Amino acid sequence: MKPEVREKIEAFLKEQGLRMTSQREIIVEAAFDSTEHYTAEELIDRCKARSSNTSRATVYRTLQLLVESGLLVEIDLGRDVKHYDPNFIDHPHHNHLICVDCDKVVEFEDKGLEVLEDCISRRLGFQPASKSIRIEANCQELQRSGVCKSRKKKAPISSG
Repeated sequence: MKPEVREKIEAFLKEQGLRMTSQREIIVEAAFDSTEHYTAEELIDRCKARSSNTSRATVYRTLQLLVESGLLVEIDLGRDVKHYDPNFIDHPHHNHLICVDCDKVVEFEDKGLEVLEDCISRRLGFQPASKSIRIEANCQELQRSGVCKSRKKKAPISSG
């Protein structure tokens, strides 16, 4: 785990009158062992692989603490499931492009988009506090060839 993550979560826990327990440590390490998005259930599986006595309730409570501390961001990638994104520490202005064909998620940053968001907000009398852009699109690979190697559980599109 990055030192700045450890420092920030420990300071946050202290402010809340909590401490870094061994279970919380396992959960925080698992939460930041990858830059991939994950669900609470996927994090539980990661934690159980590290320590079989990790409590489901403690995972959910720790996830909430990580979100409240600003270390994790809860995002909506569709499909009525909350996902958690550990990449906002290093890339606070990134957005998500989601393929509606294969569910692949691509993160992107664009300075022009940041300027546009700021201009729109200010023109309408607001100051940006946070933002989240999710673009849903069709996979070009699937449209071009009828098959996408990332596609799961869905049959290829027929060409006629």
